[in-house]
Amino acid sequence: MLILPMSGADDPSDRRLQNAFTDAAREFQVPRSVLMSVAYMQSRWDAHPGAPSVSGGFGPMHLLDTDLVKAPALSPEPKAADGVHARPSAGAAGPSTKESAGPSTQETAGPAAEEAVGVTARHAVQPADLQHAARLIQATAGRLRTDAVANVRGGAALLAATQTQLGKPLSTDPADWWDAVARFPGTRDVASAAAYAADVFTVIRQGAHRTTAEGQDVTLPALPGVRPHHRTPVPGGPQRPEEVECPAELACDWLGAPYEEIDDSAYGNHDLADRPRDQPIEYIVIHDTEASLASMFQTVQDPSEASWHYSVRSTDGHVTQHVRTRDEAWHSGNQFVNARSIGIEHEAFLTQPGTWYTEQMYQASARLVRYLAKKYEIPLDRQHIFGHDNVPAPTADSIPDMHDDPGPFWDWRHYFDLLGAPLRATAGPDSDMVTILPDYNTNQPRFTGCTRSGSPCRPHGSSAVRLYTEPRENAPLIQDPGRKPDGEDSTEDVNDLGSRVSAGQTFAVADRSGDWTAIWFQGHKAWFKNPKSHPTAVGAAGHMVTPKEGLDEVPVYGRALPEEEAYPDDMDEPDESPLPYSLLAGQRYVTQSGVGSSYTAKSFGDTPNPVVWGREKYYEIQIGHRLGYVRASDVDVMQSSATTAGPEGEEAPPAQ
Repeated sequence: MLILPMSGADDPSDRRLQNAFTDAAREFQVPRSVLMSVAYMQSRWDAHPGAPSVSGGFGPMHLLDTDLVKAPALSPEPKAADGVHARPSAGAAGPSTKESAGPSTQETAGPAAEEAVGVTARHAVQPADLQHAARLIQATAGRLRTDAVANVRGGAALLAATQTQLGKPLSTDPADWWDAVARFPGTRDVASAAAYAADVFTVIRQGAHRTTAEGQDVTLPALPGVRPHHRTPVPGGPQRPEEVECPAELACDWLGAPYEEIDDSAYGNHDLADRPRDQPIEYIVIHDTEASLASMFQTVQDPSEASWHYSVRSTDGHVTQHVRTRDEAWHSGNQFVNARSIGIEHEAFLTQPGTWYTEQMYQASARLVRYLAKKYEIPLDRQHIFGHDNVPAPTADSIPDMHDDPGPFWDWRHYFDLLGAPLRATAGPDSDMVTILPDYNTNQPRFTGCTRSGSPCRPHGSSAVRLYTEPRENAPLIQDPGRKPDGEDSTEDVNDLGSRVSAGQTFAVADRSGDWTAIWFQGHKAWFKNPKSHPTAVGAAGHMVTPKEGLDEVPVYGRALPEEEAYPDDMDEPDESPLPYSLLAGQRYVTQSGVGSSYTAKSFGDTPNPVVWGREKYYEIQIGHRLGYVRASDVDVMQSSATTAGPEGEEAPPAQ
């Protein structure tokens, strides 16, 4: 456990940060609830001593060291879908380099818009500036980077200075601090500033408790009666491009991906469709870029490259849309999933989560996903909201080429909290289904390969739980015959998915032994440590599939294709390619939805490609780390037992 450095050395190590908030609030006459809630929104109270985020933010207050960081990458000049240059829009005014320096168009709101969040033309918006904070508390910038207590003092001083600058009293009533809070992150976008302040006041009303990554126990009591005194936002600033599909409270712009014919046999980089009329939108796929956003903006404008629907910037959560949601982007490596999903890229490197997976990015992404899920009636669960690393390979030979992002350090538990669909027990501890749910901060499995092959990664909180062939930690890891068809062993490499599961995924229980639980996983029993004192999984209620009586083995597929007779005579149907995993007699796998079979033959044209629908129905199942599909005609659906904490009398999900 990391110890917060410097100040308050006599305090108990697990309460020092809590005391720092109390002391700084008193010193600078800022309501403690305001100070703590701002810090929660900035960092969830994590300090990462001395380690900056990608935006140059340090400490629990995420104070930006403007001497160290350059301006965020902005979008290159956008193009409309027809290839004609579109008007400049939010975040799209600068060149496509990390060194881009000017503000985006949407960031330069007019005085009326600034007034809506308590910002006037007289008082230009400044971010939570670490250098300014250091001057206010007469400390060195280096101390605010490494000392969490000094960092909190600096944040409190900035809030007090902003309140005074706005001509407002240092009130003890949190409701009087809306305008100062809205200014704290430094955004000039009206919607983003108002949404940030609203989120801070939600934390104030609901309260929070968390043990930080550094082992600090922090509690903010709820104040449900607080209603901020703030101005009603008024229209102002530039208008959002009409192509953008985005919630009103997010800063979003458009940078279109091209739909172009490259030659007689190729085109790119997405498909015209008419979703959800011609196919349902059932999934949202979470990606990370493994590259800077500037380079990804160039990629998405290249017709020979892949495409995706949205990009989320790490520094501030700014969203750029590239493909209309009605159209099919080429993002997942599986055309069946592409046809039914929306792909969202997050500017990040999965081996550097503390730097790139910022709270601003999590918040913006969750807000976007909530909006899309409501619009398209997508269930908020882990068989519909999943990572690129959970997408099934379409064919057996494509398994080794499937991607691994967003990886083991993406905080699925926190993400689903932000979605308003918390991952939690839905049945008692003896249920025959479990949901993987480790405590993110304290769950720190060993990984290698973050910096170079074989070298240990720095310990970090993780959503991942490792699987073994027997109930002991020195047993061999579970093997993945599809990922490593030549029989190589699974490893602890950060990109090796062969022997791990992830938070929110739900599996059928195969066995229990002491502190260990076994699940059915790719046709085998897979064991993970699950002590009652610190459980890594909780009881779940729901439905499972099992082979019909008389069937010894049921094939698993990476896509749900129609039966042969469904295809028109002039269309070549794709070859079926069962995955190298089987659902064996007596085994059970969790399903949360039935799926209709469909296929779209690809060609370039002015209208959406026709969709072939079959009579064959499938169930989507959690077969391993990735999802899979089984024919409804091969399986029976059964409800879990021991559902003492879950829903009663549910009907089985229909095979659509």
